[in-house]
Amino acid sequence: MANIDHAPSKYLLNLLHVLPAFADEAENRLNAIVEVSAGSINKYELITEAGILKLDRVGYSSLSYPFTYGAIPRTWDLDGDPLDICIVGVTEGLVPGSLVEARVIGVMKFIDGGEVDDKIIAVLADDKRVEHIKSIDDLGTHWKKETQHYWEFYKHLKKPGTGSVEGFFDVAEAVAVVKECEERYEKDYAPKLAA
Repeated sequence: MANIDHAPSKYLLNLLHVLPAFADEAENRLNAIVEVSAGSINKYELITEAGILKLDRVGYSSLSYPFTYGAIPRTWDLDGDPLDICIVGVTEGLVPGSLVEARVIGVMKFIDGGEVDDKIIAVLADDKRVEHIKSIDDLGTHWKKETQHYWEFYKHLKKPGTGSVEGFFDVAEAVAVVKECEERYEKDYAPKLAA
Protein backbone atom coordinates (compact mmCIF):
# COMPACT_ATOMS: atom_id res chain seq x y z
CA MET A 1 0.00 0.00 0.00
CA ALA A 2 1.03 3.59 -0.61
CA ASN A 3 3.74 2.72 -3.09
CA ILE A 4 4.05 6.08 -4.74
CA ASP A 5 5.54 5.97 -8.22
CA HIS A 6 7.31 9.31 -7.85
CA ALA A 7 10.94 10.30 -7.43
CA PRO A 8 11.94 11.56 -3.98
CA SER A 9 11.31 15.27 -3.58
CA LYS A 10 12.38 17.94 -1.12
CA TYR A 11 8.80 19.19 -1.37
CA LEU A 12 5.77 17.50 0.15
CA LEU A 13 3.86 15.47 -2.42
CA ASN A 14 0.15 16.23 -2.76
CA LEU A 15 -1.43 12.78 -2.64
CA LEU A 16 -4.63 14.12 -4.24
CA HIS A 17 -2.66 14.48 -7.47
CA VAL A 18 0.04 11.80 -7.16
CA LEU A 19 -1.96 8.67 -6.32
CA PRO A 20 -4.45 7.04 -8.69
CA ALA A 21 -8.07 6.67 -7.63
CA PHE A 22 -7.88 2.87 -7.74
CA ALA A 23 -5.32 1.04 -5.63
CA ASP A 24 -6.52 -2.19 -7.29
CA GLU A 25 -9.23 -1.78 -9.90
CA ALA A 26 -9.89 -5.52 -10.28
CA GLU A 27 -10.72 -5.71 -6.56
CA ASN A 28 -12.64 -2.36 -6.53
CA ARG A 29 -10.10 -1.00 -4.03
CA LEU A 30 -9.73 2.77 -3.88
CA ASN A 31 -7.08 4.99 -2.40
CA ALA A 32 -8.75 7.33 0.08
CA ILE A 33 -7.39 10.19 2.14
CA VAL A 34 -9.19 10.50 5.48
CA GLU A 35 -10.56 13.96 6.22
CA VAL A 36 -12.95 13.29 9.13
CA SER A 37 -13.06 10.40 11.57
CA ALA A 38 -16.45 9.02 12.64
CA GLY A 39 -17.92 10.79 15.65
CA SER A 40 -16.65 14.28 14.79
CA ILE A 41 -18.83 17.34 14.22
CA ASN A 42 -15.85 19.19 12.76
CA LYS A 43 -15.66 19.19 8.94
CA TYR A 44 -12.07 19.02 7.75
CA GLU A 45 -11.31 19.28 4.06
CA LEU A 46 -8.16 18.78 2.03
CA ILE A 47 -7.02 21.96 0.33
CA THR A 48 -6.96 20.71 -3.26
CA GLU A 49 -3.98 22.81 -4.31
CA ALA A 50 -1.81 21.93 -1.27
CA GLY A 51 -3.10 18.60 0.03
CA ILE A 52 -3.18 19.96 3.58
CA LEU A 53 -6.16 19.53 5.90
CA LYS A 54 -8.09 22.65 6.83
CA LEU A 55 -10.94 23.03 9.30
CA ASP A 56 -13.72 23.87 6.87
CA ARG A 57 -16.38 24.39 9.53
CA VAL A 58 -17.63 23.34 12.92
CA GLY A 59 -21.00 21.61 12.60
CA TYR A 60 -24.06 23.72 13.40
CA SER A 61 -25.76 20.89 15.27
CA SER A 62 -24.97 17.88 17.43
CA LEU A 63 -25.09 15.56 14.40
CA SER A 64 -21.69 13.92 14.13
CA TYR A 65 -20.30 12.00 11.18
CA PRO A 66 -21.61 8.41 11.51
CA PHE A 67 -18.76 7.11 9.31
CA THR A 68 -15.21 8.01 8.35
CA TYR A 69 -15.18 10.55 5.53
CA GLY A 70 -12.58 11.43 2.95
CA ALA A 71 -11.53 12.17 -0.62
CA ILE A 72 -10.51 9.97 -3.54
CA PRO A 73 -7.33 11.09 -5.36
CA ARG A 74 -7.36 12.12 -9.02
CA THR A 75 -11.15 12.46 -9.17
CA TRP A 76 -13.30 15.55 -9.72
CA ASP A 77 -17.01 15.61 -8.91
CA LEU A 78 -19.56 18.06 -10.30
CA ASP A 79 -19.43 20.12 -7.08
CA GLY A 80 -15.85 21.21 -7.90
CA ASP A 81 -14.10 18.97 -5.36
CA PRO A 82 -12.53 15.50 -5.33
CA LEU A 83 -15.10 12.69 -5.12
CA ASP A 84 -16.18 11.96 -1.53
CA ILE A 85 -15.97 8.59 0.18
CA CYS A 86 -17.77 7.34 3.30
CA ILE A 87 -15.99 4.42 4.97
CA VAL A 88 -18.35 2.43 7.18
CA GLY A 89 -17.73 -0.10 9.92
CA VAL A 90 -14.41 1.34 11.08
CA THR A 91 -13.66 -0.12 14.52
CA GLU A 92 -11.06 2.40 15.69
CA GLY A 93 -10.96 6.02 14.55
CA LEU A 94 -8.65 6.78 11.65
CA VAL A 95 -6.25 9.70 11.78
CA PRO A 96 -7.33 12.60 9.52
CA GLY A 97 -4.79 12.98 6.73
CA SER A 98 -3.98 9.27 6.64
CA LEU A 99 -4.10 7.21 3.47
CA VAL A 100 -6.21 4.04 3.43
CA GLU A 101 -7.35 1.49 0.90
CA ALA A 102 -11.12 1.08 0.85
CA ARG A 103 -13.24 -1.50 -0.97
CA VAL A 104 -16.27 -0.10 -2.81
CA ILE A 105 -19.69 -1.45 -1.77
CA GLY A 106 -21.98 1.19 -3.34
CA VAL A 107 -22.75 4.85 -3.88
CA MET A 108 -25.21 7.35 -2.46
CA LYS A 109 -26.41 9.90 -4.99
CA PHE A 110 -26.67 13.29 -3.29
CA ILE A 111 -27.62 16.85 -4.20
CA ASP A 112 -26.13 19.56 -1.96
CA GLY A 113 -27.31 23.09 -2.54
CA GLY A 114 -28.34 22.21 -6.09
CA GLU A 115 -24.99 20.53 -6.96
CA VAL A 116 -24.24 16.85 -7.52
CA ASP A 117 -22.12 15.70 -4.56
CA ASP A 118 -22.16 11.89 -4.70
CA LYS A 119 -20.68 9.75 -1.93
CA ILE A 120 -18.90 6.46 -2.59
CA ILE A 121 -19.69 3.98 0.18
CA ALA A 122 -16.85 1.62 1.16
CA VAL A 123 -15.29 -0.49 3.89
CA LEU A 124 -11.62 -0.78 4.83
CA ALA A 125 -10.09 -3.19 2.33
CA ASP A 126 -8.05 -5.26 4.78
CA ASP A 127 -10.30 -5.31 7.85
CA LYS A 128 -11.49 -8.89 8.51
CA ARG A 129 -14.41 -7.49 10.55
CA VAL A 130 -16.06 -6.15 7.39
CA GLU A 131 -14.89 -8.58 4.71
CA HIS A 132 -18.39 -10.15 4.65
CA ILE A 133 -19.87 -6.81 3.51
CA LYS A 134 -19.96 -6.98 -0.29
CA SER A 135 -22.86 -4.62 -1.06
CA ILE A 136 -24.47 -1.52 0.36
CA ASP A 137 -27.54 -3.73 0.95
CA ASP A 138 -25.51 -5.74 3.47
CA LEU A 139 -25.60 -2.67 5.75
CA GLY A 140 -29.37 -2.98 6.16
CA THR A 141 -32.37 -0.70 5.82
CA HIS A 142 -31.76 1.21 9.04
CA TRP A 143 -28.22 2.14 7.98
CA LYS A 144 -29.64 3.69 4.81
CA LYS A 145 -32.29 5.60 6.80
CA GLU A 146 -29.72 6.87 9.31
CA THR A 147 -27.31 7.91 6.55
CA GLN A 148 -30.05 9.65 4.57
CA HIS A 149 -31.14 11.47 7.74
CA TYR A 150 -27.58 12.59 8.42
CA TRP A 151 -27.01 14.03 4.94
CA GLU A 152 -30.39 15.71 4.71
CA PHE A 153 -30.11 17.35 8.16
CA TYR A 154 -26.41 17.94 8.91
CA LYS A 155 -26.66 21.51 7.56
CA HIS A 156 -30.29 22.04 8.56
CA LEU A 157 -29.66 24.68 11.23
CA LYS A 158 -27.51 26.71 8.80
CA LYS A 159 -29.14 26.08 5.42
CA PRO A 160 -32.44 24.19 5.81
CA GLY A 161 -33.51 21.91 2.99
CA THR A 162 -30.30 22.10 0.96
CA GLY A 163 -29.42 18.38 1.04
CA SER A 164 -31.34 15.69 -0.83
CA VAL A 165 -30.44 12.00 -1.02
CA GLU A 166 -31.42 10.66 -4.44
CA GLY A 167 -30.89 6.99 -3.59
CA PHE A 168 -28.40 4.22 -2.86
CA PHE A 169 -26.89 2.19 -5.70
CA ASP A 170 -24.73 -0.90 -6.23
CA VAL A 171 -21.00 -1.45 -6.75
CA ALA A 172 -21.26 -1.25 -10.56
CA GLU A 173 -22.86 2.20 -10.36
CA ALA A 174 -20.29 3.30 -7.79
CA VAL A 175 -17.39 2.24 -10.02
CA ALA A 176 -19.04 4.07 -12.95
CA VAL A 177 -19.22 7.25 -10.81
CA VAL A 178 -15.52 6.92 -9.86
CA LYS A 179 -14.53 6.45 -13.52
CA GLU A 180 -16.63 9.45 -14.58
CA CYS A 181 -14.92 11.54 -11.90
CA GLU A 182 -11.49 10.28 -13.00
CA GLU A 183 -12.25 11.41 -16.56
CA ARG A 184 -13.48 14.80 -15.33
CA TYR A 185 -10.28 15.20 -13.27
CA GLU A 186 -8.11 14.53 -16.35
CA LYS A 187 -10.16 16.90 -18.51
CA ASP A 188 -10.99 19.73 -16.09
CA TYR A 189 -8.44 19.72 -13.29
CA ALA A 190 -5.18 18.03 -14.41
CA PRO A 191 -4.40 20.74 -17.04
CA LYS A 192 -4.20 23.28 -14.17
CA LEU A 193 -1.40 21.40 -12.40
CA ALA A 194 2.02 23.07 -12.42
CA ALA A 195 4.75 21.10 -14.18
